[in-house]
Amino acid sequence: MTKPQTILLLLGTVLIFTGCGAKNAATRGNFTPASLSKVRELGKTPKEKTVQVSGIMVEKCPVAGCWFMLKDDTGIVRVDTKAAGFVVSDLPLQTEVTVAGVMAPGASPSFSASGLQTP
Repeated sequence: MTKPQTILLLLGTVLIFTGCGAKNAATRGNFTPASLSKVRELGKTPKEKTVQVSGIMVEKCPVAGCWFMLKDDTGIVRVDTKAAGFVVSDLPLQTEVTVAGVMAPGASPSFSASGLQTP
């Protein structure tokens, strides 16, 4: 094997193996680990207590990506990301996410995110 062929083989091997490695979780905003809650339990959570909720993004703001609907096995909650300074416009629906934040005041259950992680 010639020297250029060896270099190409090594380069190809490196590219293949770096593409097959485990992906790190992507974080948006200020994700602070907290106790994990289910959507059904959020209504009982004190407004100022930071919690985490994990689930699937089933709907999102079609214009700016400043809110989305998170579904777990107990229910669905609207998650606002605008105040935290990040958007989800580039995340596809059905993406698994974990959100940290607090319950937002208002008539309908709403969650104000401070940060978000994807696997």
